[in-house]
Order: sequence, then structure tokens, then C-alpha cells
Amino acid sequence: MSAVIFRPAVQDDEQALLRMMRNLAEQEPGAYYFDEPVVQEALRRFLRSPELGQAWVFFEAETPLGYIILTFGYSFEYHGRDSFIDELYIEPQYRGQGIGRRAMQFVEERARELGVNAIHLEVDRGNDPASELYRRTGYVDHSRFLMTKWLKPGKH
Repeated sequence: MSAVIFRPAVQDDEQALLRMMRNLAEQEPGAYYFDEPVVQEALRRFLRSPELGQAWVFFEAETPLGYIILTFGYSFEYHGRDSFIDELYIEPQYRGQGIGRRAMQFVEERARELGVNAIHLEVDRGNDPASELYRRTGYVDHSRFLMTKWLKPGKH
């Protein structure tokens, strides 16, 4: 694999990002309903609002290999700005080549530059390749449950 280039996602990446987001949702059937118009609007809002976080697309030459999204929060437990790796996706044919590890290193470097004190992520039970990637890059399970309550009615 030649050089992987990471660059900030822009509005022109919308269709490629939506395609990869759909693929991510479909690789875990039943995990969540992929409502494309809703996701598209959320993506547009996110890309226009850098205070929400940042997204990067990574390429080999002109070929998109995947993307990673970092969202911002604030936590007293973590002494200020914290963040979530909300999504990490690598096209199936490029998995197992070290790109995930490079993406994690890249996003951690950018997070430090952005004043982030801690990065969180969630991984589905049974997604052993992703869990192993995260463990190898220093993430630990705190034996806590992520609990969620939707505040808007609809398909979740």
C-alpha cells in the first residue's frame, strides 16, 4: 500500500461519505436504521459546524479508503474537552493493512492539537477486529454501560 493521505472532509465528499456510512450501517444489520435523508442532513450540518467536531476522509491516490469522525463534548471527569470517535470505516478490501491503526494515530494527533483531553469510542459486542484494533491502540474498557435515551420520536 502506498501512502495513505488523510484530509478534512468537505461538502464535495458528501456522496462518498454517505455511501460509506450506508456500508457501515449495513455491516451490522439491525444495529440501527440508516435513514439516508436524515443522515444526509446531519452530515451537512456537521460539515458546516466545526464546533461539533471534525471528519477526515483517507485516500490512496484518488481512491477513498475510508473515513473517521471525531465529535466534541465536555467533561468534568476528563477535565474539559473530550471527544468521541463516532465512526471509523475502512472499505473491506483495505482492512487488515494497518490503515485502521494509522487512522487512530492520526485522529489522536489531531485531537491533541484541538485541546482534547480524552477520546471515547464504542464498539459493538462481537466486532472482534475493531475491538482488537482499539485495544492495540491503547483504549481500555471501563466496565461501564453506554445508556441512551432518544429525545425525538422516530425510527432509532
